[in-house]
Amino acid sequence: MKKISTLFEKDPKDLGRVTSIINKENAWVFEGEAIATRKFDGTSVAIIDGELFKRFDAKKGRKIPDGAIPCQEADSKSGHHPHWIKCDRTKSEDRFFFEGFDSLTILLDGTYELCGPKVQGNPERFETHQLVKHGSEIIDLESVAFEDLKAFLMSDETDIEGIVFHHKVDDRMCKLRKSDFGVKRLELVLSE
Repeated sequence: MKKISTLFEKDPKDLGRVTSIINKENAWVFEGEAIATRKFDGTSVAIIDGELFKRFDAKKGRKIPDGAIPCQEADSKSGHHPHWIKCDRTKSEDRFFFEGFDSLTILLDGTYELCGPKVQGNPERFETHQLVKHGSEIIDLESVAFEDLKAFLMSDETDIEGIVFHHKVDDRMCKLRKSDFGVKRLELVLSE
């Protein structure tokens, strides 16, 4: 899965936040060409030809494992170079990946988010490890204006990591996270 850009431009004074300026490559969202979906907070996985793969970033000189599948070219600025590497049932570090994989009732190729008790501190509060198909939970937004999106993500009633916008026709995507506004998820604040 390619690293996806943020809907709005990053603040040059604080790259952890966004400005209200639309990222030009994502103008399609404001042209009515997007489907908004919930961004789950976990770790990316893929099912390719019925096999389970986890994400591996070859950033900072890490050696790329044999058989790794590149998701995109290396980013010249950050060095970010994501790959998919096959999970192995005999390795303890892949145990939770297979718990999520084995819980699927329908096995479809595609990308997923692994969420559960032993993943990223479990901000989604899942009781078991599960794979959630990317784009599976559609969000009905009344507006994609900056202030409306900010209010939606900052609301206590919408305690989600963020939104991923999927293009209606091609595979373009972009995202907007609660943290892009300098706000932590309520679940994370309560657990600190």
